[in-house]
Amino acid sequence: MRQITAKLMAWRRALTNGGYGSSRRGVSRLHQRPAWSVVGFFAVLPRWAPTACALGFLATSATYGIVLGGHGRTVVENVTSATGFAIDQIEMDGLQRVAEFQILEALELHDHPSLVMFDAEAARERIDEIAWVDTASIQKLYPGTLKIKIAEQVPYALWQRGDVISVITEDGEVITDEVDGRYANLLRVVNHGAQRRAGEIMKELNKIPALRARVRAASLISERRWDLNLENGVVVRLPEVGISKALADLVRMDAESGLLSRDIVAVDMRLEDRVVVRLSEEAALRRKAAIKARPRRGVGGADT
Repeated sequence: MRQITAKLMAWRRALTNGGYGSSRRGVSRLHQRPAWSVVGFFAVLPRWAPTACALGFLATSATYGIVLGGHGRTVVENVTSATGFAIDQIEMDGLQRVAEFQILEALELHDHPSLVMFDAEAARERIDEIAWVDTASIQKLYPGTLKIKIAEQVPYALWQRGDVISVITEDGEVITDEVDGRYANLLRVVNHGAQRRAGEIMKELNKIPALRARVRAASLISERRWDLNLENGVVVRLPEVGISKALADLVRMDAESGLLSRDIVAVDMRLEDRVVVRLSEEAALRRKAAIKARPRRGVGGADT
């Protein structure tokens, strides 16, 4: 009984002193300082921390919205443009047949173009797609200059197949189907396959400038040989082999007798041992009439 009484008294003293084994007198809870105000996390934060957190949250939300909406590039472009890297000068070199507006359209510049964000390689590829452009190069000269250099295609001949006529290169590549008077002096090659062999007949004609000036078109026949169409409508049928010799003979005959200025429609040089000239219908009729008008020479002798 005494032991129980002693334990009960010890328990009461512990409650009065604030806990077991404590000899310190109890302190009222109203006068106790909360632990978080002394050693807690928020007690060590500076006064500007809440404002900084709010601004950071707003910035993060804005950045997320810009990226999610696909406006990141536009924002960066506007910022870099406003800080002194706007494209304010474009230099173009090598333009003859290509118009400046075609280059500007290919550049695809926006309202506030930035040199930093400008994709020069993509723009160069778009410029290469312009008909007359052979090669193009673009340089970015900071802080705000684009330098564009163009090498244009060189027109070599006209290629006709059916009703379609195109300007072609020496390799037979089509440059454009927009043909005007600027290309009237180019040799016109006709029929499929002629575009690849234009250099072949051009090389032979360039050896005889006087004849070349009179040739308006060269037609590839059955992809084997050429017919020349002269400015006066005369057709010269060349052989499959020995073109150089045939052209030399043609020029010689024209110099001796004015062959190509006569009233003829064709000169056939396909046979190695002879030249066949075809007269026009009027010339053929006149020739027939002249033959008929010739007096016949009778042969003397008695009838039997």
